[in-house]
Amino acid sequence: MDFKDILYSVEDGVATITLNRPQKLNAFSSQMGGETREAILRVRDDPQVKVLVITGAGRAFSAGASVKDLLESRKYFDRWVRSEILPNIIHISGIVMSMAKPVICSINGPCVGAGMELANVCDLRLASDRARFGMVFARMGMLPAGGGLYTLPRILGMSKTLELVWTGKIIDAQEALKIGYLNQVVPHDDLATATRELAVQLARGPSLAIGMMKKLSQRYLGMAWDEFVPMHEAACIEVGRSDDALEGPKAFLEKREPIFKGK
Repeated sequence: MDFKDILYSVEDGVATITLNRPQKLNAFSSQMGGETREAILRVRDDPQVKVLVITGAGRAFSAGASVKDLLESRKYFDRWVRSEILPNIIHISGIVMSMAKPVICSINGPCVGAGMELANVCDLRLASDRARFGMVFARMGMLPAGGGLYTLPRILGMSKTLELVWTGKIIDAQEALKIGYLNQVVPHDDLATATRELAVQLARGPSLAIGMMKKLSQRYLGMAWDEFVPMHEAACIEVGRSDDALEGPKAFLEKREPIFKGK
């Protein structure tokens, strides 16, 4: 598939999806949503890709959904939501969360509405000190369509989530870091380098164990201890029998960097 509204590249086991409508602050159109979904599926199904980075072109990560599309859709709103917007947004969220590969959001500027919903489902979030964040749906009289009422309470807790979604207020990168939304804030000109270093580090890591950690962390959330123990034991045995689990200790004793192969 040829992409028009995103850029897609792979290097050193790291795939990068760049939202590429800078003249519109990377506002999501139906086309950009569909292309993003297809690119994420490509990442999921490519065994050579170990890590996904999602970022934006220009001065914004994403200004959210296209307001023009939203207004034009009023004539056929139910069909638009069911056939164009929700399938893309919900499918993207589901793929990212269920994919056994780390997904890093590299937030280069304003990240609001649907843009913040995309950031919410990523595993790690690095941001430029110029980034701004807002769940602005209440200002439009709407609900977050991309699963924000599911993801944000798991990141921030219920009280802070409700504050952000009810008020629709915009917060800066330092406040987002303080409340635990971001993993790291760096000077704007250092964001690409910091993201690249982290992505390559993870891509060179034991992808079997990393993927299992992601999968089980999500599954364990809210699980009773008696359910957790047998599942965790089985997972430890599965990963512990891998070649990577032999390579790690061997490299440590030989005082060298391990060479993991994800099996």
